[in-house]
Amino acid sequence: MAPEISPYLYYEDGAAAMDWLIQAFGFEEDMRMTSDDGRLDHGQLKLGDQIVMLGEPGSQYQSPKKRGATAGVHVYVDDVDAHFEHAKAAGVTIQMEPTDQEYGDRRYDAKDPEGHDWFFAQRLSY
Repeated sequence: MAPEISPYLYYEDGAAAMDWLIQAFGFEEDMRMTSDDGRLDHGQLKLGDQIVMLGEPGSQYQSPKKRGATAGVHVYVDDVDAHFEHAKAAGVTIQMEPTDQEYGDRRYDAKDPEGHDWFFAQRLSY
């Protein structure tokens, strides 16, 4: 079995973040668990076989927006240019358009509404 890495991201409004990630980047909702007061306790999104987990921070955790720092998530997709066009049409803040990288990937960079950096790439060669 190949190793899997699933990032866990914290958002001030987890439900809105899930909806945004689905609409902007084409994720599919895998799981959404909410508390009695309507907060997102835990959410899971899928892109192909990969999972991104997210939730709303409690007192012991803070989102990048609150702490003034960011987290980055790197995701491989089959067609980075088509993925970019979808994200751009959805109004995503694009940091870098698709560009061939010297290490063999074609990648674009985006930012979500709470400051997380997203890097979507397609392997061109190894």
